Amino acid sequence: MSKNIVVFCVKLILSLSVVFAFHLAILHFLDFPLFENQLIMSYSINGILAIIIFITLYKLRVKYLDLLGFIFMAGSFLKFGVYFVLFRPIFKQDGDVTALEATSFLAPYLLCLIIETFYLIKMLNNKL
Repeated sequence: MSKNIVVFCVKLILSLSVVFAFHLAILHFLDFPLFENQLIMSYSINGILAIIIFITLYKLRVKYLDLLGFIFMAGSFLKFGVYFVLFRPIFKQDGDVTALEATSFLAPYLLCLIIETFYLIKMLNNKL
């Protein structure tokens, strides 16, 4: 496995862990339930999908450099597809998606998106 893939995975997992702990701390401080709203599943699935998307981009970077942006966008659509298939039905069981439920998906999604974008830019600039 490439050093770049390992570095990406370590940074992503560390970042997700820190944000997850911060997320739990905020929920605790505000007296909200800590592990409701599929929090662990959301962080886990977003992290796994981010790793899969990055590895795909990394493996295709030489042959399809000009298409990496589109492949990246397809990965983002995949994540939203997972949201609509896995998370939204659970969140809509009571008829409404609350801010806590939305945040439980969006926090790890946005973190992964930022990290993936940073590494995609490095790839496009041929620095990876």
